[in-house]
Amino acid sequence: MTAVKADSDTSTSQADAADQEATDPDAAKRAELKALAEQAGRDLEDASALEILQWAVDTFGNRFCVTSSMEDAVVAHLASRARPGVDVVFLDTGYHFPETIGTRDAVEAVMDVNVITITPRQTVAEQDAEYGPKLHDRDPDLCCFLRKVKPLEEGLTRFDAWATGLRRDESASRANTPVVGWDEKRGKVKVSPIARWTQDDVDAYVAEHGVLTNPLLMDGYTSVGCAPCTRRVAPGEDARAGRWAGNAKTECGLHL
Repeated sequence: MTAVKADSDTSTSQADAADQEATDPDAAKRAELKALAEQAGRDLEDASALEILQWAVDTFGNRFCVTSSMEDAVVAHLASRARPGVDVVFLDTGYHFPETIGTRDAVEAVMDVNVITITPRQTVAEQDAEYGPKLHDRDPDLCCFLRKVKPLEEGLTRFDAWATGLRRDESASRANTPVVGWDEKRGKVKVSPIARWTQDDVDAYVAEHGVLTNPLLMDGYTSVGCAPCTRRVAPGEDARAGRWAGNAKTECGLHL
């Protein structure tokens, strides 16, 4: 009887899902995109970064974008080879180092990409007025949500897929990053073409192609985020040890 009940429950669940997709076009689209992402993740695991990005631009066209923190422009450069003029989304939190803004401006000036800068709804001053100054010290999760997570969610609305520069060797939390996966939170395909790369691979690509990088990478910073929450990294430390130093926080929430 238990086995029969389980089969019945499964059938009911599948029927409910089918009914929802039939009446909700968004649900049907999400299901289709999720299946596409999962299949591509398997098929492209051993593909080159350029092949992965070529698949993405061929599949999604102008519904695909690259996101960049302007730590370097490696993924943006790769994507521009697959599709000249590709959209590159940059999130200006209002707390960036001047060097980061300078890198964005240089990328926009010299690379064949379309840089789209998105910003939070509130300026830093407006946020300080509502939540008090230095929210990043008192509640970094809320600060990241207001200045990163929510703005990116809004900025990606018109896209079905987005590319990131996540690498498996960066930290334990990124060790299982798929080259193509499903972003459940946003209902989008998430492409991480250099997930299998090491830092040596990144350095080699930068040297071979003369790719722009953030000057802070030559000044002791191995991962560049918002200025108040980023410090230089000591020899032997994890590459992301300088992010939210002294805090248990390791991710801003964009990739969780």
